[in-house]
Amino acid sequence: MSKSFKVYRTRNGILIEHAQKYYLSDIDWNLFLNRDHLYQEIAKDIQLLSPTEKGEVMIQEDLLAPVEKQEIWGAGVTYYRSREARMEESKDAGGGDFYDRVYQAERPELFFKGTAYRAAGSGEKVRIRKDSKWDVPEPELTLFVNFKGKITGYTIGNDMSSRSIEGQNPLYLPQAKTYDKSAGIGPCVYVPESPLPAETDIVLEIIRSGKTVVQNSVSFNQMKRKPQELVDFLFRECSFEYGCFLMTGTGIIPDDNFTLASGDEIRITIAPIGTLVNYVE
Repeated sequence: MSKSFKVYRTRNGILIEHAQKYYLSDIDWNLFLNRDHLYQEIAKDIQLLSPTEKGEVMIQEDLLAPVEKQEIWGAGVTYYRSREARMEESKDAGGGDFYDRVYQAERPELFFKGTAYRAAGSGEKVRIRKDSKWDVPEPELTLFVNFKGKITGYTIGNDMSSRSIEGQNPLYLPQAKTYDKSAGIGPCVYVPESPLPAETDIVLEIIRSGKTVVQNSVSFNQMKRKPQELVDFLFRECSFEYGCFLMTGTGIIPDDNFTLASGDEIRITIAPIGTLVNYVE
């Protein structure tokens, strides 16, 4: 039996997948997720439950983004490919070498991405800014970190980004990254007994008018920084009563001649976790 759980937030409760599916109704998502020894606690939970036959229906019809009182944060320039792209898009504004400095520095780039209000779950719509002309999704392994700064779970993040705005000036990063429905997250929180292997692949596919227009993948082991390193910097002067989600950066950036359009389907797959599906509004 797999030594992991998939935990889904639904409209009226929590669905746990572990060989079979188990349902907890009327339970606080924030308290459930933020427990210190999450894997062990969920293992105890399901011993008291009977399997449900409605699990697939709940995933199809009642699924919510797995974030409620948690903040969503992002890390930037953690892959060499991201470093290259950021340097290229900012060179005309004189900010190109900033990103090389960040890539090489001890201190990582960390930024506030959003809250549940600005997040879209799997199957929901994300947005591109009306004042932007060049927009891409950034597929990212996303950590769930509890109130003690301990990584206890993983999900998939879609860090929607305006390359045209960030490229004008690196100081415009918050506008390029943080706006309504700029964060896709889900479909579940994956809770394994041990950390995800470094060889885990992240796969991006973008479908337009029924045809795949972008398809690429990257292995998590290409990330320059370790996950706990990013978490430690985030928790230096920030506390998170209900834990937080931290997107770990992207190693996949579409070609410079590509920009998202309304109606595009964005699919991000990390095999142990599942597939996050978002549609561009």
